[in-house]
Amino acid sequence: MQFLQELPALLVATFFDILPIAVIIFGFQFLVIRKRVKNLKKVLIGMLYVLIGITFFLLGLEQALFPIGRSMAEQLTNPEFLQTVRITVGALQWQDYYWVYIFAFSIGAGTTIAEPALIAVAMKANEVSGGAIGVWGLRIAVAIGVAFGLALGSYRIVTGIPMHYFIITGYVIVVIQTFFSPKLIIPLAYDSGGVTTSTVTVPLVAALGLGLAETVPGRSPLIDGFGLIAFASLCPIISVMAYAQLSEFKDARALKKRAKLDDFYLKNKSSRES
Repeated sequence: MQFLQELPALLVATFFDILPIAVIIFGFQFLVIRKRVKNLKKVLIGMLYVLIGITFFLLGLEQALFPIGRSMAEQLTNPEFLQTVRITVGALQWQDYYWVYIFAFSIGAGTTIAEPALIAVAMKANEVSGGAIGVWGLRIAVAIGVAFGLALGSYRIVTGIPMHYFIITGYVIVVIQTFFSPKLIIPLAYDSGGVTTSTVTVPLVAALGLGLAETVPGRSPLIDGFGLIAFASLCPIISVMAYAQLSEFKDARALKKRAKLDDFYLKNKSSRES
C-alpha cells in the first residue's frame, strides 16, 4: 500500500526533474538546428522509459539500498557485536572496527564491478584504444581503487581525523603519478573517478557513511557522515594510473628480457659460424 501511495507523487516529481533536459534538447533541435527530430516516436517512447526507470530506481533507493547501507553500518558498529569480536578488554579502538573496513572494501569492489557507467566507459576505452586498454583490467583497477578508498574513508570516520589531510595527500600522489604515467591512460584515469560515483555506488556509499557517523560515538552525521564519496572518486585515479605504470613496467621488462635473449642467440650464432 505504501508503494502505491508513493509511486504517483514520485512519478510526477521525476517528470518535472527531467523536463528541463527535454526542453533544452528539443529547444536546440527546433530553434537552433531547425530540423525535425529523427524517429520522434522512438525518442518519445525512450524518454517515457527513462521517466519510468528513474522513478522505480529512486523508489528502490528509498526502499532498499539506503536502508541496507544504514542497517549494515549500525549492525557492524553495535557495541554488542564489537565486544564479541574483539580480544582486548577496555575502550573500543579504531582497530576494533575491522569488520567495518572489510565490509566497506567489499561493498566498494562489488558495486564498482556492477556499475553500468564504468562498464560502458571500459568498453569504449577498449574500442578506441584498439585493445590496448583491457575491459576487465580497467574495471578491476577502478574497483580496487574504490574499495581501498571506502575502507580508508571508513577509517577516517571511525578515528575522526580531518578529511582534508587525506584528500590533500591523495591529490599530491595523483599529481606525482601524472608526470610518470603513460599519456594514454591519464585522461581515462581522471575520468574513472567520476564514473564510479554513479547510480549503484553512490546510494550505498552515502548510506554507509551516514550510518557510521550516526553510530560511532562522538561523530557528527553532518561533518563526518559525508565525504566518503570523495574517497571513492579520488582513489580510482591513483589505482588506474598505478595499473598503467605496472603494465608499462612489465612490458618494458619483457622487452628487455627478450632483447637479451636475442643478443645471446646472435652471439652464439656468430661464434658457431666462426
